[in-house]
Amino acid sequence: MTSDRPTRYPGLVRPEDGRDGCGVACVARLDKTPIHEVIERGLTALDRLEHRGASGSDENSGDGAGIMIGLPHEFLRSRAEDFGITTEEFPEPGMTAIAMTFLPRDEKRADEAAKRIAEIVETEGQRALGWRQVDVEPNVPGVLARPTSPRIRQLLIAPGEGVSDQDEFENRLYLIRRIAEIEFDGEVTFPSFSSRTLVYKGLLTAPQLARFYPDLRDPDLVSVFAIVHSRFSTNTAPSWELAQPLRMIAHNGEINTVLGNINWMRARESALEWEELGDDLKRCLPLINHGASDSAAFDRALELLFKADRSLPHALMMMIPMAYENRQLPDELRDFYSFHSLLLEPWDGPASIAFSDGRLLGATLDRNGLRPSRWSVTDDGWVALSSEAGTFSAEPENVVRRGRLQAGHLFIVDLEEGRIYDDREAEMEVARQAPYGEWFREGIVSLDDLPEPEMPSREEKSLTALQLLFGYSQEDLRVLFAPVARDAKEPTGSMGNDVALAVLSDKEPSLFSYFKQRFAQVTNPAIDSVREHIVMSLTTSIGPQGNLLDEDRDHAQQVLLGRPIVTDPELEKLRQIDHPVLRAETLDITWPLTDGVQGLEAAIDRICATASEAIEDGATLLVLSDRLVSPDRVPIPSLLATSAVNHHLTRQGNRLQAALVVESGEPREVHHLAALIGYGASAINPYLMLDSLDDMHGRAALENGLTPQDARERTIVGLSKGLLKTMSKIGISSISSYRGAQIFEAVGLDTELVERHFTGTASRIGGIGLEDIAGEALERHARAYPEQHGLPLPRFVEEAALPAAHDKLLPQGGIYQWRRDGEFHMWEPETVSSLQRVAREEPIGSNGSEATDAGRPSYAEFSSRVNDENAKRGMLRGLLRLREEKNPGELDAVEPSTEILRRFSTGAMSLGALSREAHETLAIAMNRIGGMSNSGEGGEDRARNVPDPNGDSRRSRIRQIASGRFGVDIDFLSHADQIQIKIAQGAKPGEGGQLPGPKVD
Repeated sequence: MTSDRPTRYPGLVRPEDGRDGCGVACVARLDKTPIHEVIERGLTALDRLEHRGASGSDENSGDGAGIMIGLPHEFLRSRAEDFGITTEEFPEPGMTAIAMTFLPRDEKRADEAAKRIAEIVETEGQRALGWRQVDVEPNVPGVLARPTSPRIRQLLIAPGEGVSDQDEFENRLYLIRRIAEIEFDGEVTFPSFSSRTLVYKGLLTAPQLARFYPDLRDPDLVSVFAIVHSRFSTNTAPSWELAQPLRMIAHNGEINTVLGNINWMRARESALEWEELGDDLKRCLPLINHGASDSAAFDRALELLFKADRSLPHALMMMIPMAYENRQLPDELRDFYSFHSLLLEPWDGPASIAFSDGRLLGATLDRNGLRPSRWSVTDDGWVALSSEAGTFSAEPENVVRRGRLQAGHLFIVDLEEGRIYDDREAEMEVARQAPYGEWFREGIVSLDDLPEPEMPSREEKSLTALQLLFGYSQEDLRVLFAPVARDAKEPTGSMGNDVALAVLSDKEPSLFSYFKQRFAQVTNPAIDSVREHIVMSLTTSIGPQGNLLDEDRDHAQQVLLGRPIVTDPELEKLRQIDHPVLRAETLDITWPLTDGVQGLEAAIDRICATASEAIEDGATLLVLSDRLVSPDRVPIPSLLATSAVNHHLTRQGNRLQAALVVESGEPREVHHLAALIGYGASAINPYLMLDSLDDMHGRAALENGLTPQDARERTIVGLSKGLLKTMSKIGISSISSYRGAQIFEAVGLDTELVERHFTGTASRIGGIGLEDIAGEALERHARAYPEQHGLPLPRFVEEAALPAAHDKLLPQGGIYQWRRDGEFHMWEPETVSSLQRVAREEPIGSNGSEATDAGRPSYAEFSSRVNDENAKRGMLRGLLRLREEKNPGELDAVEPSTEILRRFSTGAMSLGALSREAHETLAIAMNRIGGMSNSGEGGEDRARNVPDPNGDSRRSRIRQIASGRFGVDIDFLSHADQIQIKIAQGAKPGEGGQLPGPKVD
C-alpha cells in the first residue's frame, strides 16, 4: 500500500528542516515494583512542562505530548477479549509485544492497513494475535488537531517458533516494523513496537494526554518508569507522528548536524552487516526516511546501534561523545572516545535526551551542556529527572541525593537491579569492554610522523595568471590575506553587506558566493569558540571506514590531522603515503577549453566515474586537484567537484571507503573552506593562496619582519580560528560533525542542479544552472588567457572605467569597499549623495505638517534609487511584483492602516552603531506611525522618555537586554512596552562580540 501524501512540498516548506525545543522528564521506582503512581507522577510532571510545549492559533491544538512506560503485561492480559483471544491464550511476560499503531483516518484504509501489517508479522515468522481499538476521547484534541487524528490500535504479537529469548524477539520485531514502515511510507506510523515499552502520544497539549487516553487514568495500568515529553516545534508544522517520546528517546533540543549525520548514515548502509539479521538487514534500509525530523533521525540511528549488540550507554557515548580532546579524563575514557571518533561523527547540537529500552532508564546532555537537566532521589525509592525544576514534588527532608546532568555525562538507572549508576560508572564500564586504546595507537598514523615527501617538479606558471583564473582581486590580497598573515586571525569587518547577490552580479563571482550558511537562533544558542575552546575541535581523520555495527582494530587504520588545512608538503605526505590500507589517487578536476560550456557536465560525469573506479582499485584517499589548469584547461569550481563526487559516491554506496582532499587554487577565505568541508572534504590544500602569501613577502602589507613560512603558518592559524567561529555560529563544536553537514542554503542556483550535485540543500528560488556556471568559469579563464578566447585584452580591462586597470594587474575587487569597476553596492556614492541632499533640504512632513514642495525631488530621486534601481540589481525583493487580482476584495474587509502599522518595528541597532540623530529619528518616525523602534544594546538617554514639546516621542518602545547588560537599569526597563533579550547574533557568537578597535573609547 502506498501513501497518498505528496512527497514534494510547495513553496518554502522543507519537512527535513524539522527542529523542536521541548520539555522532557522521567520518573522511576528503585524498588523495581510497577505501580500506577509512576504514571500519575509522570503525567503530573508533563502538566508542569506545559509551558515548554506550544500551540498554534487554536490554543487547544498542541505541538505534541506523550508518555513512554514499561509494557503493562497484566493490564493488557486483562483486556485479552479486546484482542479477540482468551486470557489463557495470552502470551507470557517477555514474550508479549504490542505494536502501538497510528492508522489512516479512513476506516476502510485503516482496516486494509491493519490486515497487511498482520500479514507481514505472520510472513516474518511471528504470530499476530489480534487488534485492540485503543479507547480515546475524540473531542479532547483542538479543532486543528482533530481532523488529522489517526485511528489508534494496538496489535498483539507473540513470538514464532525458533525465537529463543526476548532479545531475539526484539530483533524480529524491529525487522517487521521496518518492513512495514518502508512499505507504508508514512501512511502508517508506529509510536512503539516492542515487548518492553509502550508509548501513548498525540498532537495534544500536555494536560490533554491523560484525558485523550483513558488507559492512562486506569489504576490497573502500572509501570516501573515513565518518560514524558511536551513538544515545541520551532520551525515545522506539528503532526501526530512527530509527537514524542519516540521509540527510544525523548529529546529536548536541536541536532544541528542532522543533514550530514543522515547523509553519512546512508553512505554507511552498503557496508552494514548484522549477524542476527543477516541479509534481512537490507530490508530495513534506508534506515532514515527522507524528511525525518532531527529527533526521529537520531532515534533511528540510536536504535540500530543498540539493536546490533551495543548497550544503550555505549550507543549514546558514540552519538553524543564527551568533549574529550582538551579535558583531563581517565585513560580508558579518552581511548574509547578517540577510537570511536573514527567510526562515527558526533550528532552535535544542544540536546537533553532521556532514553530507555525498558531495562535501563537514562539521560544525557550534549558535549557543551547547553540544555540543563536536573535529577533527584528520595529516601522512599523515587528517582526523577527533568529539563525543568519543579516537575517532581518531594519533601526536602526526603531528598537524599540531587544534582544536575553534566555535559557529555550519562545518568543511568538500572530498572532491573533498582540502582543508580555512580558518576562515570556506566561510561567506564563501556570503555573497559575492549582494548580501544591499544587498537587506536596501533592503527592511527599522525600526519606529523609521516616521512618528509619528495616534492614533485611542476611546470612554471604565472602567478598573476593563476590569480586571474581563480577570480582573485587586489582586495583579496589587501583586505583578506595581509591582515590574517599579520595577526593570525580573520580581519574584523561589519555585519552589513550591501553587495549584489551572486546570482544578480555581473562580475562572475565564485560558486561559493551562492551559498549562505545558516546560524543558530531561537532555542539554539551559538557557541563562543574562544571562551569555550575546551569543547571545540578541528581534529580530522582521513581513511576508509568499515562496518559501523562492528568494532575491531581495523577501524583505526587512518591518518590523523590536527586541522583540515594542509600545506603542499603535507599534502604530498598523504599522496605518497606507504601504508597497507591507505592509498591516494589524484583526480583531475579541470576540463578542456575546446569543449566549451558543454564540457563541464561531461567533466563532472568523468570525475565521478573515475572516483568510483579508483575506489574499486583500492584507493582510500581521493585528491581532487585543479593543478592541471592551463591556457587549454578550465578549472571546475572546487565546491561543485567536491559535492558532486561526495553525493555520487554516497548514492553508489562506497563513499566511506575513501576520504576526499581538495587541492585547489580557488579557496582563499574561511567561507570557502567551510563550504568545502560542509560538502564532504576532509582536508583542503589552498595552494594558490599560500603561493600568493609568498609573493607578498617583503611588500608593505607584510613588512613587519614575517618570513614566508611565518606568514603561511599564521594564515593557517587564522583560518583555523575562522573555521571554529563559523562552526560555532550554528552551535557545532567538532569539525567531524560539520563535515558533510551542509549547513547552507543555495541562493540563486537551479533546483535540478542542487538536487543532483548538492543533494539535500535548500534552494528555494531557483536560479542559474550548470551551463551558466560553466560560462562564468570560462569568463574567469578569459581574464587570465584572453588570447585563447580570441580577445586582445581581458574583458575587465577593456571595460574598466579607471586607466590604471590593465592586464598586468588584478581587478580591484570592490566586495568590501565600493570601487567604480567593482561589484555593485546598493549604497554606492550616488545613492548616499541623494540621501544627504534629502537630509539637507526641508524635511518631508516635518512636525507632523503636510509635506512642502522642497525635499520632494531629492526624496523622489533617493527612493527611486533604493526601491527600484538598486533593489533590482542587488536584492531579491527588487524582483518582486504585486500581483493584481481580477476580482479585488472589498477595502472594508482589510484592516485599517493604523492596525497594520502597529506591527511595524525597526531592527535592534544601538546608539553606537548609528548616531544619536539617526537613532532618535527612527524612534520618532516609528512612534508617529504607531510602530515600535528597538533601542538595541547599550541603553538609552532618560531624557527620551519625556515627549518633545511638539508631541513627538523619541522613546524606543522596545528595550533590548544583551549579555553585557550595558545601560540596563530599572528605569530603562520600566519605560519599555516590550523587552527583547538577546542571546546571540550573527557577529557575536555566544557571549563574545567583535568590535573594531576605533569604536572603543
